[in-house]
Amino acid sequence: MTSKTVSVSEDAYELLKKMKLKGESFTETIRRLARRRRLADCAGLWSDVSEEEMEDYWGSIADLRRRAAESMEMRRVEGR
Repeated sequence: MTSKTVSVSEDAYELLKKMKLKGESFTETIRRLARRRRLADCAGLWSDVSEEEMEDYWGSIADLRRRAAESMEMRRVEGR
């Protein structure tokens, strides 16, 4: 089987490592996580994420949304 090298940020690697089950390879973890699921199958998936990590997560999303809105506004003003 051929393989590919994929670069991920340190924090993404740590998250993936936390989601890896005992005896599971990273390939198996990615396959398991990438399967399409019913909404009910997702219940509890983030139960091991701390309140602080969730606050960081939501803060990052808010920051990305703000920067995207600013970028879109700049493009609108510039006529792009």
